[in-house]
Amino acid sequence: MSKLLLLHTSHFTSFHRRTLTSFLSRPNLTGSPLSSLQFHLRFCLILSPPPSPAPSFTRHNFSVRAFDSDPKSKEEQEEKLVKDGNESGPEGKKVNSDESVRGPCEDYPTGELQFEEFSWWKKFNVKLRMLIAFPWERVPKDAVLTMKLRGQISEQLRSRFSSGLSLPQICENFIKAAYDPRISGIYLHIETLSCGWGKVDEIRRHILDFKKSGKFVVAYAPACREKEYYLACACDEMYAPPSAYFSLLGLTVQASFFRGVLDNVGVEPQVQKIGKYKSAADQLIRKTMPAETCEMLTALLDNIYGNWLDKVSSAQGKTREDLENFINEGVYKVERLKEEGWITNILYDDEVQILLLFAYNLGLNVLWERINICYGNNLIEKVLSMLRERLGMPKGKKLPTVEYRRYSGVRKWTLGLSGGKDQVAVIRASGSISRVRGPLSVPDSGIVAEQFIEKIRSVRESKKYKAAIIRIDSPGGDALASDLMWREIRLLAASKPVIASMSDVAASGGYYMAMAAGAIVSENLTLTGSIGVVAGKFNLGKLYEKIGFNKELISRGRFAELLAADNRPFRPDEAELFAKSAQNAYEQFRDKAALCRSMPVEKMEEVAQGRVWTGGDAASRGLVDAIGGLSRAVAIAKLKANIPQDRKVTLVELSRPSTTPLQILSGIGSTLVGVEGTLKQLLEELTFSEGVQARMDGIMFQRLEGNSSANPIFALIKDYLSSL
Repeated sequence: MSKLLLLHTSHFTSFHRRTLTSFLSRPNLTGSPLSSLQFHLRFCLILSPPPSPAPSFTRHNFSVRAFDSDPKSKEEQEEKLVKDGNESGPEGKKVNSDESVRGPCEDYPTGELQFEEFSWWKKFNVKLRMLIAFPWERVPKDAVLTMKLRGQISEQLRSRFSSGLSLPQICENFIKAAYDPRISGIYLHIETLSCGWGKVDEIRRHILDFKKSGKFVVAYAPACREKEYYLACACDEMYAPPSAYFSLLGLTVQASFFRGVLDNVGVEPQVQKIGKYKSAADQLIRKTMPAETCEMLTALLDNIYGNWLDKVSSAQGKTREDLENFINEGVYKVERLKEEGWITNILYDDEVQILLLFAYNLGLNVLWERINICYGNNLIEKVLSMLRERLGMPKGKKLPTVEYRRYSGVRKWTLGLSGGKDQVAVIRASGSISRVRGPLSVPDSGIVAEQFIEKIRSVRESKKYKAAIIRIDSPGGDALASDLMWREIRLLAASKPVIASMSDVAASGGYYMAMAAGAIVSENLTLTGSIGVVAGKFNLGKLYEKIGFNKELISRGRFAELLAADNRPFRPDEAELFAKSAQNAYEQFRDKAALCRSMPVEKMEEVAQGRVWTGGDAASRGLVDAIGGLSRAVAIAKLKANIPQDRKVTLVELSRPSTTPLQILSGIGSTLVGVEGTLKQLLEELTFSEGVQARMDGIMFQRLEGNSSANPIFALIKDYLSSL
């Protein structure tokens, strides 16, 4: 059988999920990776049926009819779409065309936090609310909020039974701590992160916003690479232990090519590639990187590395050249970092916490000035002992802290941060896209179209929501599911403003969803685009001969064996049909994107071709409307819903975490043995989806300190998993 893939591709081989599921679930996964492939090398593609006609929506002064080949009907449709005025939505409601029309980035509000001190009356109300707050909302006076940023950061909200970090809760904690009179500052313990640059930028933005409150934010980084340092340098102070692992060596991007592996096992990939940047096909049919893939990956890497150099050098008060020279020296000694001003000082965690105690009385800058003038950096212990005695602090007194997870339970209402009467729905879509949930799927393990559509319809049918924000963090998945969600988002956008907000990645199927919104907001380094198609199958004839396997088919119909015959190559007429089908699927995807973005097809063709863009480049090419995070999406939603920018709105999260027994057991298991992530991934991979795929391969920017001693088989499996 075969499948049609609408893939975002970069450098990892895009084997189908079913292939990897079979490959990884075999009990005898030993020896070379070639022997493990056997019968499971199937890169098949199913031809997609033509979609239902798209609904009519008022747009700019031109539009594109995606699926109508009749010239007369095309002209009529274009004339209908460019009519000036209002149009009836699906519920008979008049919708102003400006609500769904994009505008230039500079026309949109920034959504930047403007910190304002509470009035004495509001401070009094907040104190009263704290007196009647729930026990778990009690926080010590002058407490320091501690957050350990490490590992994966989810785009979804987390329940109290779930482990791991949640980006929405991290950002909310920064906002609450800025206004909470009980919080004196934030202590960030930053270690190796496993998330994209979009989430890192969102957290960094909230660090900078928090500093507007006048409270301190201190970072402690025992293991630091580029992403970790990108966050830490935004803080007031940055500390590291003497034995810290600092690896500021630069960024790399890698591409994997498997044609040699396939040749050795007797597998012939027959791939139809639509889009010169669609590198999934090249990874299967080539042994080296083509010029187009090199061009795309180089541009992505240059954007990310350039952004890192600019932001870090600016935060540290140095020039970009200074930072580049420091990186190229390969500095690994923490002492050099301190000497040249890249970190504040070298301290252990307990010493930093003692310093934070003294910071209440003196302030961090004054404290360090006195230490350096009077004692120097080699007498930290004596200085700390002296300060403890001078301030009359008990020897055993500890820093009053409140941990991230507990502070997440503090309600905004307690701090007087409740929103206004106007409500904006927030629907989060994170993970791989599937049409229905499989029997073994774990809750919140991906985007399930039927569940997502229910939420979209509930927002459309409700009168209490003034606008909707769809927060997307997805490389794509099932193309039919993506199209069904696209349709529902378009219908919602006809009745009220809809803003798409992109996180780490929103490409291929993820971009398919986003392009239905009235405006698209992405981070500067969000990976997006990837409008292209790869279609093909594996001819396993030679492999069958090597292992002594025979397969014979009896068929009726000229093309009956097109999807079934994996033991022979395409006949010429089959290859022609397959190529035409792939081209048709690509044109449907491209033309819908052109229609949604009010762009001529010819112009969309220039930015499509399967190419992946960063958010900044996508904005300059019309694929994205504005650069920013969720706060800017909220500001744009208020603008389009005619809500004054200074009026508060209530964000209603429609993707609240479930507290099913499975979720509770999952969280407990994670706390005890740390296996939740692995279990969820395995369960998800065991439940593969059929049908057309609109998926983006994983792009991984690696550092040079990768584990060279790792087993190459496991490294190969890791590459496979990253491409799902």
